[in-house]
Amino acid sequence: MSDKWNSSEFGNTSGGGTQKPINLKEGGKKLVSAIVLGHSVSHVFNSSLPLLLAMMKTDPRFNLTATQFGVVGGVGKGASDATTMVAGYLGERFANRPGAMLSISLIIMGSSYFLLGMAPSFWWLLGAMLLVGIGPSLYHPPAIAELSKRFPGRRGFAVSLHGTGGSIGEMLGPFMAGLLTTETFKVGSIITITYLIAFEWNELLKISVLPALIFAVLVYLMMRNVSKETSETSSSGEYFKGLRGLLKVKGIWGLILVTGLSDMGLSSVTYFLPLYLISAPGDGGLGKDTLTVGFFLAGAQVAGIIAQPVMGWLSDMYGRKIVLLPAMTFLGILFIGLYFTADGYLLVLNVFAMGAFLYSLHTVFIAAAMDVSGGKSQATVVSLIYSASLLGTASPIFTGLLIDEFGLKSAFLFSGIISLLATILLFSIKLPMSVDITD
Repeated sequence: MSDKWNSSEFGNTSGGGTQKPINLKEGGKKLVSAIVLGHSVSHVFNSSLPLLLAMMKTDPRFNLTATQFGVVGGVGKGASDATTMVAGYLGERFANRPGAMLSISLIIMGSSYFLLGMAPSFWWLLGAMLLVGIGPSLYHPPAIAELSKRFPGRRGFAVSLHGTGGSIGEMLGPFMAGLLTTETFKVGSIITITYLIAFEWNELLKISVLPALIFAVLVYLMMRNVSKETSETSSSGEYFKGLRGLLKVKGIWGLILVTGLSDMGLSSVTYFLPLYLISAPGDGGLGKDTLTVGFFLAGAQVAGIIAQPVMGWLSDMYGRKIVLLPAMTFLGILFIGLYFTADGYLLVLNVFAMGAFLYSLHTVFIAAAMDVSGGKSQATVVSLIYSASLLGTASPIFTGLLIDEFGLKSAFLFSGIISLLATILLFSIKLPMSVDITD
C-alpha cells in the first residue's frame, strides 16, 4: 500500500482536467495551511453569529418572537445553501484560481457582518442576512475540491483537515464573542481589556470587517501559484451538463436527502441552543451571561477538532457508512438529551459530546459523495452536498413556531427526532464498503 501523504509527488488520479505532479514540501503543505487557515477564520464568523443573534433577540430594540428569530436564521441559511450551487460552478470554471475565490468569500463575510451590525429594524436584518449567507457558500466548493484533487488517495482525511480548521474556528468564535461582549473579571492586579471595554453585539459585528479583510489578503498571498489545476468547465452549459450527469449517479440522491435531513436537526440546535442558554429563566432559558455561553459553545467544538481527522481516517480505511451510522445515532440521542437534561455537569457533558459529531459528519458525507461520483466534477459534488442543506432552511422557522407554542426546549426534541430519521434513511442506502487508498 502506498502512502501518498508522505510521497513527494501527487497526481490528479480522479476526475477530468490535468494537474502537474507537485512537490508536497513546496506546494502541498502550503495549500493545506492556507485552506485550513481560511476555513478557521470563516468559522470564527459563522460560530459567533448564533450567539450575537441570540443577544439581538433579547435586545429590547427588536423584541422579536421566536418565530421571527427563526425567520432571520432561515433567511441566512437559505441564501447560503442556494448560493452554493453558483459557487460549485465557479469552482469548476475557475479551478486555477481558488485563492481569489477564498479571499472574495472572506471579504463578503466581513462586509455583510458590518451591514448586519448597522441593522435598525427587522427588515434590515433580513436583507443583511441574505448577504451573510453568501460569503461562506463561496468558500467550501473550491477549497474542498482543491484538497480532494490534490490528495485523491487520502480524500476523507484531507477533507477532514479542512473540517478541523472549521472546528477550530467554531471553538474560537463564540468564546471571542462572549469575551468581547462581557465586562469580565479582574485577575489579581491585572484588569482584562474587556473589563474596560465591553462591546455591544452590533458593535462587534461592525468591527469584524477589519480582521476579515486582513485574512482575505493573507490567504490570497499564501495560495498564489500553489494551484496547478486547469479548468474542467469552459461554459455554463458544460457545467450544467456535468451536473445533470451527477444527478443520475446511483446513490447521490440518497446522500443528498440524508444530508438535508441531518442538517435540519443541526440548524435547529445551532440557532436555538445559544438562545436557550442566554434567555432569562422566565422565558424558558438558563439566564447565563454571554461569556459563559461562549464557553459552552466553544467546548462543544473541542472534541470535534480531534474527532474530524480520526473519523476521516477511519472512513478511508473501513468505508464511509460504517463511520456515519453510529455517529449519526449518537448525535440524535444527544440532541434529545438536551431536552431532558437540567442545568449542571450533565448538560456540560452533553454539549461537549455533541461536538465530536456536529461537523465531523458533514466531511464524511462529502467524501462519500465524491466516492459515489467517481471523482468527477468535485467542486460541483461539494456544492450539491451543501445545497442539500436547503432542506434545513425551513428548520429554524418551524422550530421558532414550535418554541412559541411549546417552549424553548422543544427545539432539541425536534432536532433529535429529525436526526434519527436521517440515520434510518442512511441505513437503507448502499455506499462503498471500503475505499481504495492506493490511488
